[in-house]
Amino acid sequence: MAACRAPASASEQLWLEAAQTFIQETLCLADKEPDKQLTQSVIACVKETWLSQGENQDFTLPLSYSFVSVQNLKTHQTLPCCSLLSWSSGAYQALSQGAGPGVSVLPRKQLLLLGTLTDLPGDLEQECRNGSLYVRDNTGTVGCELIHLELSWLGHLFLFPSWSYLPPDRRNALGEGHLELWEKPVPVFPLTVPPGLLGPITVIYPEKASQLLRYRKRRKIKEPNLAGKLVRLSALLITQSKRYFVMTLGELSQDNSQAGSQVSIMVQVPAQMVWYRALQPDSAYVLTKLRVTKLRGSRSCVWTTIPSSALMPLRPEYVLELGMPLLEADLTPLPEPTTSKHGGGQEGLVRYSRVLHYSGTVTAVLNQSASLYVLDEQLILCLAYQQIHGLRRAIRPGVCVELRDVHLLRSVGGGASKPVLALCLHGTALLRRFSPLKPETLPVFKVNGSSLYEQLVWDCHLGLPLYLWATKALEELACKLCPHVLRCHQLLKQPAPGKPSLALQLLAPSWDALVPPGSPARHAYSEILEEPHSCPHHKYTPLQTPHQFPTLLALAEEGQRRAWAAFDPKALVPLPEAAHLTSCQLNRHLAWSWLCLPSHVFQPAQVLLGVLVASSRKGCLQLRDLRASLPCMPLTENSQPLTDPKLIGCLVRVEKFQLVIEREVRSSFPSWEELGLASFIQKKQARVYVQFYLADALILPVPRVTFDSEPPQTDDSCPEGLHMVQSRLFLLSHKEALMKRNVCVLPGGSLRPPKPSLSFHVSGTWLCGTQKKEGSGWGPPETLGAENKDQKVFLVFCGSSVRWFPFLYPNQVYRLVAPGPSTSPFEAERSSAWHRSLELADCASCLTVQEAWTLELGSSQDLPSVLEISKALPESPLAHLLSDNFPSSLVSFSAEILSRILCEPPLALRRIKPGNTRAIKSGVKLTVALETDGQEYPPHLDVYIEDPHLPPPMGLLPGARVHFSQLEKKISRSHVVYCCFRPSTSVQVLSFPPETRARAPLPHIHLAELLQGGPAPFQATASCHIVFVLSLQILWVCAHCASVCPQGKCSRQDPCCPAQRAISQASVRLLVEDGTAEATVTCRNHHVATALGLSPSEWTSVLECARGPGRVALQFRGPGAQTECPGNPQGPLAMLLWTLCTSPVVLRPIELSFALERRPSDITPLEPPRLQQFQCGELSLLTKVHARLRLVCLSLQEPELPSPAQAAAAPS
Repeated sequence: MAACRAPASASEQLWLEAAQTFIQETLCLADKEPDKQLTQSVIACVKETWLSQGENQDFTLPLSYSFVSVQNLKTHQTLPCCSLLSWSSGAYQALSQGAGPGVSVLPRKQLLLLGTLTDLPGDLEQECRNGSLYVRDNTGTVGCELIHLELSWLGHLFLFPSWSYLPPDRRNALGEGHLELWEKPVPVFPLTVPPGLLGPITVIYPEKASQLLRYRKRRKIKEPNLAGKLVRLSALLITQSKRYFVMTLGELSQDNSQAGSQVSIMVQVPAQMVWYRALQPDSAYVLTKLRVTKLRGSRSCVWTTIPSSALMPLRPEYVLELGMPLLEADLTPLPEPTTSKHGGGQEGLVRYSRVLHYSGTVTAVLNQSASLYVLDEQLILCLAYQQIHGLRRAIRPGVCVELRDVHLLRSVGGGASKPVLALCLHGTALLRRFSPLKPETLPVFKVNGSSLYEQLVWDCHLGLPLYLWATKALEELACKLCPHVLRCHQLLKQPAPGKPSLALQLLAPSWDALVPPGSPARHAYSEILEEPHSCPHHKYTPLQTPHQFPTLLALAEEGQRRAWAAFDPKALVPLPEAAHLTSCQLNRHLAWSWLCLPSHVFQPAQVLLGVLVASSRKGCLQLRDLRASLPCMPLTENSQPLTDPKLIGCLVRVEKFQLVIEREVRSSFPSWEELGLASFIQKKQARVYVQFYLADALILPVPRVTFDSEPPQTDDSCPEGLHMVQSRLFLLSHKEALMKRNVCVLPGGSLRPPKPSLSFHVSGTWLCGTQKKEGSGWGPPETLGAENKDQKVFLVFCGSSVRWFPFLYPNQVYRLVAPGPSTSPFEAERSSAWHRSLELADCASCLTVQEAWTLELGSSQDLPSVLEISKALPESPLAHLLSDNFPSSLVSFSAEILSRILCEPPLALRRIKPGNTRAIKSGVKLTVALETDGQEYPPHLDVYIEDPHLPPPMGLLPGARVHFSQLEKKISRSHVVYCCFRPSTSVQVLSFPPETRARAPLPHIHLAELLQGGPAPFQATASCHIVFVLSLQILWVCAHCASVCPQGKCSRQDPCCPAQRAISQASVRLLVEDGTAEATVTCRNHHVATALGLSPSEWTSVLECARGPGRVALQFRGPGAQTECPGNPQGPLAMLLWTLCTSPVVLRPIELSFALERRPSDITPLEPPRLQQFQCGELSLLTKVHARLRLVCLSLQEPELPSPAQAAAAPS
């Protein structure tokens, strides 16, 4: 045994020497000799605590433990840990196993910590005390939290047997670590018990203290002592000028709910702030030497302590009640305060909270900075309406808290799905057990930014429902933008005193409409002292979530989901029309469609938020967040585009916007009968972008680094020219289309043939010479020779400089900025590759914009000597547009888009795909209504777009107003004017489609108005009479190749025809007149049945009878008819149709809605009037007659018959 104990004795000796050295350096005063008594007391204290486990009988000293100073703990312990000297290993293992799966307890470290418990943070003055506790030794001070404090512990040296240390969060540079003292500290020296009182002290109890407060002018007692039971403890308020709390004492023998037997005492002496840690509810205390103080801004008075006041536990044997006779007024009972009895009831939308006490365990941290937690997995705990700076660092999962006078709020809204416990200044939260669990790793935005959440409560005066929503919205903002788009401190912290943070500016517009103007500010005294109690939680209105800040990816996905959910082929092609379309026509109708989702259709409302960037890959503006980029198109209210590149990098917030989803579908529906089968859709894709007006957007600048703000170089070896910045102003006259072009290979480049890359060209005029940067402005321009003044320039944008495309528009002045040492960066290029382009643009020089160059919008200060520049858009005369002169010329005009479909381009535009001689690339056809001054009925025009201009630019939607510049005017072989996109074409969207499009009724006219030669409507209605039928044709054709199908079988002798369906097509030509003129009207398909006066079932029977021959055609000449049916020319069907077409059933008055067969863009010469002879009795008349009008039926209805009263009133 002796052999075994020898090594242990040596180890103990080494441990004792280390302990002595540590005590001398850390606990003894520096200018004194070693204190042997202190050393012996410390070792004895450690030994006693070590042996108290009952498992360490073999070793009397904790040899595995080492002493740690405060400085070493704060410096070297970077991870959370705990030290449990008084715990056995089995107890710690049981704690680890009981934590549950996936939960880790604090790692155990074998450290011995000693220090003095104090309420002074270092060597500061007494006035700096704020109620916080610290552990101090010779090396430093560290903050601490403990469950219960006795005032006699302050200033004494302790051994802390069980504690945990939580270092500061590495992401919070201003944070500090702190200790959590799990058990009662062990004093190194016996605590000195204060000498007993020489005699009983006289006290008054709360009832008499209240009377003295009410009648203080009639009864004056100098600095009385007050005794009672602590029934309420307010929050500890810490402001820049004052620290205080309020404690409420009640009678010893009465229930706490009896407000008449309670009295409040305000404690505001700095040295007495530590009392807050020692007070325990339901315990009895004596406060000595109190005074009455009048509250600032109030008529009320309250008992307060003075610096010589003392707090001590109440011992009945040491107190004596002060005798005081009652006045008659004292016998009058006080009125009972009217407290709300509404536990959870409602008065309309207003609800009332319930005040109660609650004890529970924190199970989750929702947001540490916002002081939001989850209790017992069932309740949300909100401590934001108190100042809990010290308590916040100790609250984490596993902590047990006791809540006194807490408000319970149900169905709060604002994103909270659980009931909420919220403390106001009237109540308090007390720690009852620390957490043994490791702290969670929370996102940065949940750790930093506590000052912002305090602003929401104290400066913005948000109620709890709105505060909960604001907290959730801030999380959405942080998840969208941090950390790559913005740093958390940029979003959450104030950039300067008095200036709101970026997050506050983003949220403020949402609650401006919810927080009534002039909302009362919180008054701490009233909230704590007044009865009946009133605070922000007393009554509340459940909040419907006002806004959400979705990610751009989520918004785009939701838009696509809604767009495809609303995609219904039967709705896009209505059945009366779809039943007569061939497969090719049917699938082309479905190839392109669009859906516009206004912002108000989303519930809750969605707020568009992102950083505005310019894409060099697509040449468009985008909103960007962490998840995705969403193309966008902003416009000003006066139909002007966005022209200022300084907005790049700004944060854009939009509540009113339009989310546009363009759907493209590749399908192979054989006929209309299969429209409900999704299996015939081979491919579908969508283009999503957003449109908004700048007037509806909040634009906030985000600090970013530019070459203007870079710090100057201090390296002497760096040439001065590297910091030179030069610029030159130019007036843009025309911008060409953004498209893939062949780019010239620079000398020394790759030998591989270059691929077409995205680029565009602009032409303009230099307004002055090159200017150099001087300070924050630009120096005078260089002098130009006479030959260089007003010199035209051709600028080429390719590569990353394509990002400037959305900002460049005609008639705007821009500044081209070039950094670098080049002496003449804007010198024209002499490459022969641009010779032809320069000739076409009438420019003298060509310049390629470099990637490092930037673009700025010119200001009025830049152009003092330049005349006012016209902002008018170029417009071609209408006479030039709709004439047969100047074919293949370039035209410009503004128009409203009426329709957009995918189609085969005109014959002149067809391009054969490589490797497929039978395939024809499809294009886009826009039908537009030209904007003309003074014309009631604007003419219509077709605009065709084909490769390489596909897909078309964003915003070309039905209902949008657009300006087209330098389209090519073409004339078809049938003498119809149309326009085509060319590389020189540019497009500017003037306005977005209206959210609701009310279709105006067609004008009602006389047919003669169409012959007067003036502006006439393209579509209208007229009351007319069918004179006779000119022709009638019924066909059954193949749904695939449109060949005639007798007996329902394709007549085409081609086994490759896959059609299994035949469709019916019908047409009838009518001669109508209205008393002013006559016209021929062509009715097709389902309109034929209406023209013939047949019901749907009768018309179906007629079509079935025509299925056999496949074709029935009647040509009427006068009163008879000659059939052209090849099978049976005198068949019963032909006879039936001849009889029907000559009967009064068809020849009747009608209400006709029509469109002109001759479009306004048709420039075919008009047929001159012809001479026609009329016989009137025996008199023969010869007169000139205009050619008959040719109309296309849009709808045909029976005229409304006049009522009997109207008929009787009509003149005979």
